[in-house]
Amino acid sequence: MFPQKYGFFPFVWMFYLLLPAFNLQEERGLKLIIGAALLLLFAVTYRQLYWAGDKAFNYWLGLQMLLIVVLSLCYNPVNFFMGFFSSNFVGWYAGKREFKIAYVVFCGVILVPLVIAAWGMNLHDLLFFFPFLIIMLVSPFGVKSLGRRKILEKQLDQANEVIEELVKREERMRIARDLHDTMGHTLSLITLKSQLVERLVAKDPERAQAEAREIQRTSRAALRQVRELVSEMRAVTVAEELAEAGKMLRAAEIALEVQGEVSLEDVPDLTQNILSLCIKEAVTNIVKHSQATRCRIGIALTEGAVRITVEDNGIGLTPDEAGRERRDGNGMKGMAERLSLVDGSMTLCSNPGGGTALSVVIPRIIKEHKEGELA
Repeated sequence: MFPQKYGFFPFVWMFYLLLPAFNLQEERGLKLIIGAALLLLFAVTYRQLYWAGDKAFNYWLGLQMLLIVVLSLCYNPVNFFMGFFSSNFVGWYAGKREFKIAYVVFCGVILVPLVIAAWGMNLHDLLFFFPFLIIMLVSPFGVKSLGRRKILEKQLDQANEVIEELVKREERMRIARDLHDTMGHTLSLITLKSQLVERLVAKDPERAQAEAREIQRTSRAALRQVRELVSEMRAVTVAEELAEAGKMLRAAEIALEVQGEVSLEDVPDLTQNILSLCIKEAVTNIVKHSQATRCRIGIALTEGAVRITVEDNGIGLTPDEAGRERRDGNGMKGMAERLSLVDGSMTLCSNPGGGTALSVVIPRIIKEHKEGELA
């Protein structure tokens, strides 16, 4: 009946139509029938104004204001309170000119019936109407201000998305430039020296050995350059990914419980980045496939490894044609490939009490060369 984005709010306003409907009980015969038809038409205009476009919106709003005048003059002056409906819609005009025109017409629609009815009212009744009149005349400005704020917030969100995308694009371009500048020459040099070694093996073994040692030194220098480049990249920490996971789970109405040390201050950025990707993939699978209502993420930090467990109370792993639990999804394969880069491991299984449990383990120290370099 109404757009979903407004929720239950439009139905609450329809409750206030009971007042003019109650006032119609004083009428009899044809006047009662006509009044009921006008009130029903007013309800139709109220509903249509939530769906109407620009021109149709003007027509429906004009018809609604006309009905307020007729019901106020020909039936009961109290029907002037129906102007609160129109005051809300007047505030929907975004343009200044349209808003001013609609507001002036609205003021006439409200004030003219009230002034005409005032001749037969005493001072006490007029004072009763006065506060509501002020609120009714001010409401369009408040509604317009709220609408403008929503538009600005939407534009701000869109601008932030564009900025974030531009930052990512610039970061990718910077990485591409750095890789080309730092690694292009080095890899070309290694290729040429490898070809030279291949020719010198039979002719000049000693020089071939010297060139091979030079290739080793060049490759180590290239490895250091890659590490420096990676260390400058923006890595997503586990704490940041847990915050994003919390937002996703709340949107899916899944409760999140986090246990353990979240900061992981002594864990390298590369390890945190891979752990963050694993958490993201696991949470995405829970939201899409698990039908769970709870999710628990545990973080355990020891001297030799970092362990993260992600558990849910959902339906567990689905069996394949042979009746075995499926663990071969593309997301799991990508997670295993990322973990293999840092000698990490993962296990995925169904919990005995229901749900799925994922465990990811990454060594904190992988290998150390004689020169003291960390691999």
